[in-house]
Amino acid sequence: MQLILVSACLLGHPVRYDGGGVAIESPVLRRWAAEGRVVAVCPEVDGGLPTPRPPAEISYAAGESLMLEGQTTVTDATGLDVTESFVRGAEHTLDVARARDVRITVLKDGSPSCGTASIYDGSFSGRRVPAPGITAARLLDAGIRVFSEAQIDEAALCLAQLESEGTV
Repeated sequence: MQLILVSACLLGHPVRYDGGGVAIESPVLRRWAAEGRVVAVCPEVDGGLPTPRPPAEISYAAGESLMLEGQTTVTDATGLDVTESFVRGAEHTLDVARARDVRITVLKDGSPSCGTASIYDGSFSGRRVPAPGITAARLLDAGIRVFSEAQIDEAALCLAQLESEGTV
């Protein structure tokens, strides 16, 4: 049975920077949980950050490629560089995905770790840019499909296709 990696905050776990969760209501997610497919992860907590914690954003300039090391800095609202924790969390999440043979993930868009289509631009102004978060980028680089919470139906179609092809 194919497992699905899901951001723990989307399951209601209180792991977000503000100490809360953002549980989503989805029949697909409920079905996956009942089938035992869901593997909950929080790269930021797994990378060693506390809950709650100051919000963090990736420093981003238009046209700049997102790199896991060296080119990208993640800074929290107090100015502390938390890049190492984000990279450590991304690597841990990839290790979990590989160990469980995960090929599909559903992650929290906008997050500096899990952002799928967009992240905040590093200015703490609420402005988003079209780029993945650190963990999403790492999973994509490893060939793992990444979907946002708004794309659960697409993730379900991808899962059905993988299973019908017998590639899982």
